[in-house]
Amino acid sequence: MGYSLDDDKILSYNDVVLRRSDLDILNGPNFLNDRVIEFYLSYLSTVHASPAISVIPPSIAFWISNCPDTESLKDFIEPLRLRDSDLLIFPVNDNTNVELAGGGLHWSLLVYYREANSFFHHDSLMGLNQWSAKQLFEAVSPFVCDGDAIYRECSDTPQQKNGYDCGVYLLGVAQVICQWFSSGGVKNRDELWFNDVTETVPDLANHLREDILGLIRRLISEKSE
Repeated sequence: MGYSLDDDKILSYNDVVLRRSDLDILNGPNFLNDRVIEFYLSYLSTVHASPAISVIPPSIAFWISNCPDTESLKDFIEPLRLRDSDLLIFPVNDNTNVELAGGGLHWSLLVYYREANSFFHHDSLMGLNQWSAKQLFEAVSPFVCDGDAIYRECSDTPQQKNGYDCGVYLLGVAQVICQWFSSGGVKNRDELWFNDVTETVPDLANHLREDILGLIRRLISEKSE
């Protein structure tokens, strides 16, 4: 993918490079791209730094889901040490074309919680990504547990009110779940983080774009000092 001359780099954060066009995406009613998703997930992994939490970048989650060769996938996943984590966060995208970077039309979130030995799919658009989430679940499950994990659709996930905020809801749900886990969580397997997501995400989604913009500007300011 090429970049225009005025689409310069504005911030390097961990392994993520943001460009000026990413600010435009956050400023308007736009579908969040891979870079913005990866940036904020990387930020969450820094805020909630713990060997018990693994937040997987979009590109890695996509390759796990779409890698055509099992042996290559095994070699790819092994360094991630997924079995060492109790909470795994996977962004899900409906792109199936491995030759098209940044493709797809919808984001959702797949979460593995070891204590429940279950994968939970949070989709803000009526389960639209269910097929893609199940594909990722089936691909990654043998490397996370013994392949006996349960897959669950979270039908009470707050729903977006438009056609472009799926990425915002993904990030909002991820944030709430990381906060839930870091604060000790609820030990009742039936409750988990579900009430927190239901009660918090709708309001969080209303201002999360502004929050991320403010975070980016603060990080840019700190790096220039």
